[in-house]
Amino acid sequence: MKVEFLDPAEMELMSAVVYYNSESEGLGYEFAAEVNRTIGRMMEFPNAWASLSKRTRRCRTSRFPYGIVYQLRGDDSILIVGVMHLHREPESWRCRLPLGER
Repeated sequence: MKVEFLDPAEMELMSAVVYYNSESEGLGYEFAAEVNRTIGRMMEFPNAWASLSKRTRRCRTSRFPYGIVYQLRGDDSILIVGVMHLHREPESWRCRLPLGER
């Protein structure tokens, strides 16, 4: 299965890695590894996670307060819409999609 990121989602991921590394050396890399494990779970069970809309789902990370917001695109592709901190504007991903896909 192929995984793609919207540009804002990729920027959110990088920003969180930088932030966590500034808080504690190596913590950002632990965050990135947790996001990778979460994406692995999404790839293994793409329909198992919380539905946010008709096409959009969210899988929560285990260790950090983040949710990976994604859409299935066909049978072989996942589009990451957001890497959202769940305590800070967790709905901001909605403006990134056309009205019919929210």
